[in-house]
Amino acid sequence: MEDPIMLSGLQLAFVGDAVYGLLVRQELANTKRPIKELHALSVEMVNATAQAKYFEIISNQLTENEMTVFKRGRNAKASNVPKHSLVGEYHAATGLEALFGYLYLSNQTERMNLLFQQMWNAFIKEKG
Repeated sequence: MEDPIMLSGLQLAFVGDAVYGLLVRQELANTKRPIKELHALSVEMVNATAQAKYFEIISNQLTENEMTVFKRGRNAKASNVPKHSLVGEYHAATGLEALFGYLYLSNQTERMNLLFQQMWNAFIKEKG
């Protein structure tokens, strides 16, 4: 694989979408809830609105390089924005996915997990 920093923001987001979804599902699997409930909770966290919201939790902790990657994803030309999310939320979510894709592909999984855990903790706190 080429250096992940050389990939486009959308390529990084493509990978990051899968990584982020897997992290959510991994955490949910540990909650020992019915599958239907796991799916509903997954959908609550894996969508543009939620991703934009949870990005705010980690945004002030990003390194300069990480913020650059986020901005590359956020500013990438997206082909279609889902009807149920705002354009700004969709772009922020794409930036977050690009960040997760970059961290995963550059083998910075410890950092990726640290950032994700903060977002996850906020999600769980909201759920009560």
